[in-house]
Amino acid sequence: MDAIVTLTTDFGVRDPYVAEMKGAILGIIRTAGRAVQLVDVTHEVARHDVVEGALALEAAASFFPGGTVHVAVIDPGVGTARRGIAVAARDQVFVGPDNGVFTPFLSGTGWRAFELAAPEYRLPAVSRTFHGRDVFAPAAAHVATGVDVARLGPVVSDPVRLEWAGARARGGAIEGAVIHVDRFGNLVTSLSADAIAEPAVVRVAGRVIPLVGTYGDLARGGLGALVGSSGRLEIAVREGSAAAVLRARRGTRVIVSPTSSSRTTSSRTTTGAWSRSRTRSSRGRS
Repeated sequence: MDAIVTLTTDFGVRDPYVAEMKGAILGIIRTAGRAVQLVDVTHEVARHDVVEGALALEAAASFFPGGTVHVAVIDPGVGTARRGIAVAARDQVFVGPDNGVFTPFLSGTGWRAFELAAPEYRLPAVSRTFHGRDVFAPAAAHVATGVDVARLGPVVSDPVRLEWAGARARGGAIEGAVIHVDRFGNLVTSLSADAIAEPAVVRVAGRVIPLVGTYGDLARGGLGALVGSSGRLEIAVREGSAAAVLRARRGTRVIVSPTSSSRTTSSRTTTGAWSRSRTRSSRGRS
């Protein structure tokens, strides 16, 4: 059975960086007598946007089979003292910089992390400016050929996490925030479907927005809230941009209020808004 390795970066496709990473992976896997399927999750993450990279990988990873190895390179700290890590979680492995990009896979206790320290699992010459090619891609390739992730280096017990500000119950309503604006201008929020008790209305930037089932339920130019394919509440304008109409961006407050007497009192924590945390510890279109 072919190994599967995915790539998520902010490199774009104009330059040869993605091809160089793929070449490093293919060279190692072919030498080991194996075959591999390389899958591009996205190379259009906004430059240096670790939050967006984490959300893209979170959305895609659950659809891949066990044993998949994911490489994520959104790495503004390349060449500094930040670690490279491999995280084994959910029967998959995630390889990249220790800057919070793997936060979605670090919940609970069912994960293990290791520093990428063993020189035999990187290229012989390592550029300080391109660890994606010289460190992360080779480590992922070796894991895909069957190398135990624990052989990559020492245990990491305190991987960097992005801060997780969960949804809050306030006065019978649920309050969250926009966490991502996708290429359609949809506002993907920190509120998951199970936090929303219908019937309800959504308030963003002083506007009251009705809940609908899908984009097509709106008139052209109509503004509505719906549960998107990622399982999160999102705000959309049919054939338009909710971000432009509402002048909203990441961090804009979102409030969901019940319209009946069955008011929400739950304080469950749901998928949260993300911000950078250096403590050691937008996807939206279906």
